[in-house]
Amino acid sequence: MDGLPGPSEENTPKVTRPEDLLEAAYATNTRRAYRSDITGFLKWGGSIPSSPEQIAAFIAFRANICTVATIKRQLASLSSLHSSLGHAPNPVKSRLVASAIRGLTRLHGKPQRAVAPLLIEHLREILDNMPKSTLGKRDAALLTIGFAGGLRRSELVAIDFEDIAQVPAGFRITIKRSKTDQAGQGRLIAIAYGRTRHCPIKYLDAWSCKIEPQTGPVFRSCTKGGKVRRTRLAAESVATIVKKHADRIGLDAGKYSGHSLRAGFVTSAIQAGAREYAIRRQTGHASAATMERYVRIASLFEDNPTSLLL
Repeated sequence: MDGLPGPSEENTPKVTRPEDLLEAAYATNTRRAYRSDITGFLKWGGSIPSSPEQIAAFIAFRANICTVATIKRQLASLSSLHSSLGHAPNPVKSRLVASAIRGLTRLHGKPQRAVAPLLIEHLREILDNMPKSTLGKRDAALLTIGFAGGLRRSELVAIDFEDIAQVPAGFRITIKRSKTDQAGQGRLIAIAYGRTRHCPIKYLDAWSCKIEPQTGPVFRSCTKGGKVRRTRLAAESVATIVKKHADRIGLDAGKYSGHSLRAGFVTSAIQAGAREYAIRRQTGHASAATMERYVRIASLFEDNPTSLLL
């Protein structure tokens, strides 16, 4: 873990067809969602190219079946397809469809469901009650690195041993690709040595000792008996692990997910007085606007006038 990974002849993908470039333009999950959305539209009776009237009728049909967020995602898929095929004007961007979306939002819009943040005090309680088993060591490392890095679950499980460099102040981790970095330019985050017994590097070291040789995926699946497999832990498993340990300390597991680690880091950091730009540097948030919801929640009780009145 001494250096940063770089491109080489061996690990550079070979492009043999133009279709390879089109496939690589979108992440796997994005391609899967686009395919599902477009298939659903065609099964309903839609056509490509479509018309503003047909798109508006599709919105009305889906309004009582899907959430507003799902319908907007489906429209984004249809818009992307029309643009890619060169169909102009794009029917999804018409005034008629824009009006239909406004009406949909007014009639069916609901506040976005936010998962509960796993705050630092929750994490400390989980760690203090963590089993000493192999699974316990893996989960402790996963939770602390995910929290300290403010990582998305996909970023967390994608970490390889080759992405970690040890420096005097702690570990430097290369995040090779993320939701806001589809081009794979990568970014660096720092995991500093902790000042308390809940140091994330301590937990990562304890888990790493279970893996030999230390190459490939850091976070791996395990058997119920504690045998470490070679396979990378699935991103969906992060939510399962968070829920399991939230439940163990008496929290409502249904309110937590894999995103709770990232949300908990941001919220706890704001409450501790960290500067927003420093938090964004760690989390990779594209803009201050995307962090505004966390800031608003974390600051609800600051200078709250009710404390002066009641």
